[in-house]
Amino acid sequence: MIKVENLSKRFGGFYAVNGATLEIAKGSITGLIGPNGAGKTTLFNVIAGVHAPTGGKVTLDGEDVTGLPPHTLFHKGMLRTFQIAHEFSTMTVRENLMMVPANQTGEGLMGAWFGSAKVAEEEVAIRKKADEVIEFLEIPHVADELAGNLSGGQKKLLELGRTMMVDAKIVFLDEVGAGVNRTLLNTIGDAILRLNQERGYTFCMIEHDMDFIGRLCDPVICMAEGAVLAEGTIDEIKANEQVIEAYLGTGLKNKPGVDA
Repeated sequence: MIKVENLSKRFGGFYAVNGATLEIAKGSITGLIGPNGAGKTTLFNVIAGVHAPTGGKVTLDGEDVTGLPPHTLFHKGMLRTFQIAHEFSTMTVRENLMMVPANQTGEGLMGAWFGSAKVAEEEVAIRKKADEVIEFLEIPHVADELAGNLSGGQKKLLELGRTMMVDAKIVFLDEVGAGVNRTLLNTIGDAILRLNQERGYTFCMIEHDMDFIGRLCDPVICMAEGAVLAEGTIDEIKANEQVIEAYLGTGLKNKPGVDA
């Protein structure tokens, strides 16, 4: 689904991403881990068009999409969530979901003036879709709640729900578990697994919770210093000497009292 070849991003004299090469298979849930400063979020931002790359290439389903802006990639089926949720806080959960589908007739001046019947018809269909998403995520009790009043975990569920309002090819999840209590994290994990298994969603996710990664992801890719350090199953990654060194520092595995 995604192929990244020798991708780099430089800020001044510093390479946040430095020759990263990886592939994300269609239908997979790929985990992306690494110590703070490894370049994970910058890699997401370059792939998703937030930052233009300094070098390298990104292909989506065989199409070169290097450097395309986020709104263009959205229409091609590439979506992402953020570590800090970006909800419309003064709109309800249902309204947040209904905002997502593109090219709604009522968004244009002429459509709003002269296409009231079509606008109403579209709104009924989009509302039905939003209600289906709300039921899927098991959050009907907050459907009419202002999004700004939701907990951190509920906002993460809402962000996941927004990806369900369009035909996504791949969804990039940036620390979906950050600041989320364990109960809601399990709910989010269940939703991701169902979307993957029942609807064929492809996911790539940055996450620091190794239990969460281990439950959902195969393969797991570890980054360090802007490049891909290792790839494998969660057990292979946990046992990889280079990964242990990247997280803990040279020689720490063999020091007394350190559990690698």
